[in-house]
Amino acid sequence: MDRATIVHENFLRRVAQGDLPPGAEPHGPLGREAAVQLYRSGCLTRALDIVSRRMQAAGEGFYTIGSSGHEGMAAVAAALRPTDMAFLHYRDAAFQIERANQVPGQSILWDMLLSFACSREDPISGGRHKVLGSKALNIPPQTSTIASHLPKAVGAAYSVGLTKRVKPEHQALPDDAIVMCSFGDASANHSTAQGAINSSCWTAFQKIPMPVLWVCEDNGIGISTRTPSGWIAANFAHRPGLGYFACDGLDIYDTYATARAAAEFVRTRRKPAFLHLRTVRLYGHAGADMPTTYMAKHEVEAEEANDPLLHSVRLLGEAGALEREEALAIYQETLERVERVRAEAVTRPRLKTASEVMASLIPPKRENAPSNGPSAEAREAAFGAELKAMESPQIMSRLINWALTDLMLEHREIALMGEDVCAKGGVYGVTQKLGQRFGRARVIDTLLDEQSILGLGLGMAQNGFLPIPEIQFLAYYHNAEDQIRGEGATLPFFSNGQYSNPMVLRIAGLGYQKGFGGHFHNDNSFAALRDVPGVILCCPSNGADAAKLLRECVRLAREEQRLVVFLEPIALYPMRDLHEPGDALWLRHYPEPSERIGFGEVTSHGDGRDLAIVSYANGLHLSLQAQKRLAGEGIAVRVIDLHWLNPLPEEALLEALGDAERVLVVDETRRTGGLAEALMTLLTERTGKPQARYVAEDSFIPTGPAYAATMPSVDGIVEAARALAGGKA
Repeated sequence: MDRATIVHENFLRRVAQGDLPPGAEPHGPLGREAAVQLYRSGCLTRALDIVSRRMQAAGEGFYTIGSSGHEGMAAVAAALRPTDMAFLHYRDAAFQIERANQVPGQSILWDMLLSFACSREDPISGGRHKVLGSKALNIPPQTSTIASHLPKAVGAAYSVGLTKRVKPEHQALPDDAIVMCSFGDASANHSTAQGAINSSCWTAFQKIPMPVLWVCEDNGIGISTRTPSGWIAANFAHRPGLGYFACDGLDIYDTYATARAAAEFVRTRRKPAFLHLRTVRLYGHAGADMPTTYMAKHEVEAEEANDPLLHSVRLLGEAGALEREEALAIYQETLERVERVRAEAVTRPRLKTASEVMASLIPPKRENAPSNGPSAEAREAAFGAELKAMESPQIMSRLINWALTDLMLEHREIALMGEDVCAKGGVYGVTQKLGQRFGRARVIDTLLDEQSILGLGLGMAQNGFLPIPEIQFLAYYHNAEDQIRGEGATLPFFSNGQYSNPMVLRIAGLGYQKGFGGHFHNDNSFAALRDVPGVILCCPSNGADAAKLLRECVRLAREEQRLVVFLEPIALYPMRDLHEPGDALWLRHYPEPSERIGFGEVTSHGDGRDLAIVSYANGLHLSLQAQKRLAGEGIAVRVIDLHWLNPLPEEALLEALGDAERVLVVDETRRTGGLAEALMTLLTERTGKPQARYVAEDSFIPTGPAYAATMPSVDGIVEAARALAGGKA
């Protein structure tokens, strides 16, 4: 027999015989009726685990990672309010089941079986995953999380305090809410978990409200790797700024009392707490995992003998709440009911086509209050003497600063966050004075951890804010890219569009820095961003376009709930000249706050028919220089600025190519995995024009005089254009 059957039959036999494991007497505030309800939730959790395995064996279900052994999480749910947002560990079916009892109109058994069956009628994921989550229950969906959900719990908790000072348009959580985030003992060792918990303590240590309850479900093992005995307590019991509470997760009375105390600590003190819940893991890790292949049989049997449902039967009997015979009848009736409902759930339709699967990659638009832009009075108060400076052309970094100012004046829910963005104004001064203009509540200096920065943004977006986090350099994004790929971009997909993570992520990047560089500060690869479904990537080439594009990025996030990355070319921040030193042709006037470059639009410079050069950012700056030189040789060139690097503005680009006879792609990313690969494919499939590409080498970028040696140059563009134009030259 498999372990699930063994545990099931052991339960039936031991309850019937009164052979129940010993333990503490029932204590605390849990009443009889509520205790029986927790037991019912535990029985439903167990029955669903049993039936999900039967479904998989019959080809009716597709993923089994059970919650058996963690039924005590029902008591944690009972200790919280349904308005407390919960980011759940994948073993927390009991929490979701019990929370459903707190919210009228729920059909939790039907809903979860639809999820097991991957039915497109599944109310949370629409058939895309067996996933815990519910919009009605305030549980954003999580899949096979290994701590990646912890950073956004910090952000959501931070947002609760911030709403008392800044009211967002779409506030989701009440002012007295707390945020619960659960995970396993193995995940607690992950750098993401350590960073998130440290971030919550770091914040609380500064007396900033941080109402987050960390719940560690410690079953002592991660797949096959043991957690050293006492490790979790030693690691978390004495952290500065972190309340520590421990309980026996096999005991619903102890768990409920301790969870209530922990929740009260967080709710009243607005500080983080760590609830250490000692549990067992039944059936092994997931699916076909056999614990007896890496654990001694007596160890597996010892865990099974400690079945929390057996403990609950004993405790309920001692409390006079439920007799053994009644407890056994509830268990058997629950299993029979789940089997009956299963028979219907497996007949419900599933996703079939690519379009059906992809329907939720892009979240739905949402209603927003109309805005006429910032008032003249607000702008005068914010800009002061800088209004006069707007009469003169400026460098890109300053125009981005002004655009951010106008956007923050217009939309109170915008908050900036990142390393050094407030007091210092960023590495390159792009966010200077924003802290003075809007305060530290909306311009947040974070600790030095990219996962925490992105998690702060993702979590704040769950409570109605429009975050604009900053990553100092493109290479640093790789420290935290799973926050975008594994959390932000997948949220609408796995929630069937019910949840989203609208934000504008600003990243300074690309190459050509002369005095400050090397591969950490000059990084010319953004393939990890273009590879994530649903993410928009935008990149300006000059200051005026940067302001107009940034406004469109904010509109996309605010109105269309999109996750947008705004990639700012560092080398062009201070650029003043184009063709000759001192010509000031790269400076731009600040566009009026209403001006935007729309999503998917491109910009053409010139209308030459001999050759079209397609580029962006630094490549555009170089291509315009090449355009002038080529004109002197009789080659008429138009230069097209893409602006949008993911998804590519295909139709606008093809229209802009028009009657140009040839196409040269100038791409500052690398030959392998670079943007040019996609552009050349598009041109091959959609046009018959002769084409070529001129790209960066497959190399990291060095510091020093050779900073641009591996990158496209003006001379190289001219040479490539001549070769492509052939006899015309």
